[in-house]
Amino acid sequence: MPQKAGPKQSKKRNDERLFAIIAIIMCFILGVGFCMLLFVLNYRGQPSDTSANGLPQAKPALIQPDHPRKLVDFSLVDSGGHAVTRSDLDGKILIVDFLFTSCSLTCPAVNNQMAEVQQQTTNQPDVKLVSITVDPRDDTPDVLQKYGQRFGADTNRWLFLTGRKTSLYDLIGQSFLAQDANDPFGAMPGNFSHTERIAIVDSRGNLRGYFDGLNQNTASAVVEEIAKLRNEKL
Repeated sequence: MPQKAGPKQSKKRNDERLFAIIAIIMCFILGVGFCMLLFVLNYRGQPSDTSANGLPQAKPALIQPDHPRKLVDFSLVDSGGHAVTRSDLDGKILIVDFLFTSCSLTCPAVNNQMAEVQQQTTNQPDVKLVSITVDPRDDTPDVLQKYGQRFGADTNRWLFLTGRKTSLYDLIGQSFLAQDANDPFGAMPGNFSHTERIAIVDSRGNLRGYFDGLNQNTASAVVEEIAKLRNEKL
């Protein structure tokens, strides 16, 4: 007849079972967490020619602003060290994005779309591209100049702006993006929401909306929107 396990043996077996259960649960949690991390990184750093699942992306729709926004007065510096103010952009249709040069995921993808917009709007002098840094401490004019060269930026048509942090954040916060300190994916300095978006400002300085800068079709959608805005002026 098999001997009954004593209290010590039973406790040991129970402890072993409990340890095994805890180990399985921990492995499951770590596995789910790792998969979520890969998903987030894949989505935010996805190359501009595919969606997160590798399939062709649909044409993006214009995203409306959270409330009516207008380009406010500002005084900043471009990558050549020249002062740029609100009045320098009067009468222009503006295509605006937000960056910091040490960003290795979303910023390059968004600026690839900006480069495509630049190419598709050649010989359209009423269009200006504007990239605004959220990290003025590191993104000096020289740094921005080198960064723009990576994307073939024509500095007569595509401005990279920096300046005092308060001036930059006032411009972005009032004219373009809300701030959300609780955004778990807010990797950019300043805690601005939706920094992956490309903003469209009409010739009267009104923010008309945004496109997803990570979508492969955003450049063509932006160009179509520019044509619509231009027709409004006629």
